[in-house]
Amino acid sequence: MELRNSTLGSSFILVGILNDSGFPELLCATVTVLYMLALTSNGLLLLAITMEARLHVPLYLLLGQLSLMDLLFTSVVTPKVLADFLRRENTISFGGCALQMFLALTMGSAEDLLLAFMAYDRFVAICHPLKYMTLMSPRVCWLMVATSWILASLVALGHTMYTMHLPFCMSWEIRHLLCEIPPLLKMACGDTSRYELIIYMTGVTFLLLPISAIVASYTLILFTVLRMPSNEGRKKALVTCSSHLTVVGMFYGAATFMYVLPSSFHSPKQDNIISIFYTIVTPALNPLIYSLRNKEVMGALRRVLGKYRLLVHSTL
Repeated sequence: MELRNSTLGSSFILVGILNDSGFPELLCATVTVLYMLALTSNGLLLLAITMEARLHVPLYLLLGQLSLMDLLFTSVVTPKVLADFLRRENTISFGGCALQMFLALTMGSAEDLLLAFMAYDRFVAICHPLKYMTLMSPRVCWLMVATSWILASLVALGHTMYTMHLPFCMSWEIRHLLCEIPPLLKMACGDTSRYELIIYMTGVTFLLLPISAIVASYTLILFTVLRMPSNEGRKKALVTCSSHLTVVGMFYGAATFMYVLPSSFHSPKQDNIISIFYTIVTPALNPLIYSLRNKEVMGALRRVLGKYRLLVHSTL
C-alpha cells in the first residue's frame, strides 16, 4: 500500500460513532444532553468547592481537580464530535489531531493518578484520622495534584510525538470518536509491535498500578469500617467510599479495555462505545455520584446558590 508522510498540512477523517449509528440524530441529542450535564454539574461542583470555606479540605480539593479534569476531558472531544455531525464535515488537521491526542491523554492519565491519590486520602481519613492533617496537609495535597498533571503531561507529550511521526497509509480515515493511539496504530504502515509493548507498559503503570493501590486502600478501609462501634460513622464512611469506587470502576474499566488489552480484542465499534463512555458519560456522571450522595456538598451548593440569588435580587 502507498505510504503517506506525516505532515502538518495533512488532514484526517474522523468517522465516529454518530456516522455509523442507526439513529444518529437521537445519539447526537443524547451526547448533547450529556455534555451539557457535564458542563453544568462539574461547573457547579467547582463553584461550590471554590466559594465554600467549609469545603477547603483535602478531600474536596482533590474532588475539585477531578471535576476540572472531567470538564476539560469532555470538552476536548464532545464539541468537535457535535460540530462535525451538524456540519457534515469530519476532517481534522494533522496538528489538530496531535493536539486532541495530547490533551485527551493528559486529562485521562492525570485522572488515573488522581483517583489513586483520592483513595489514599480516604485511607488516611478513615484508618488514621488523628494523623490526617499531617499526612494530608495542603502541601501534600498540592504535591499530589502537581504530580498528576506533570507526569500525565510528560507521558502524553512523548506518546503524541511518537505516534504522530509514524508513517500512515494513504487512507487517513480514523474509524473512531477522536484522535487516539489505538486507532492510529491500525493505520500505520509498518511494524508497531514494539511501540504497542511500550503502550502496554504505560497502561500498566497508569492503570493497573493505581488500581492495585486503590484496591489495597479500600481493603484496609473495609477492615477498619467493620470495626467501627458507631453505625452512623460506619454508614458515612461506606457512602463516601462507595461513591469513589463507583467512579473508579467506570473510568478504569473503560480505560483498561482501551489501553491494556491486546489489539486483537479491539474492533472499531467496540472502541467507539468504550471511548464515549470515558470521554462523555463518565464526566457527566462523576459530579452527580459525588454530590447527590454527599450532604456537605449539597449543603454548600445550596448556600452558594442562595448567596448568588440574593446578590442578583439586590442588584435588580
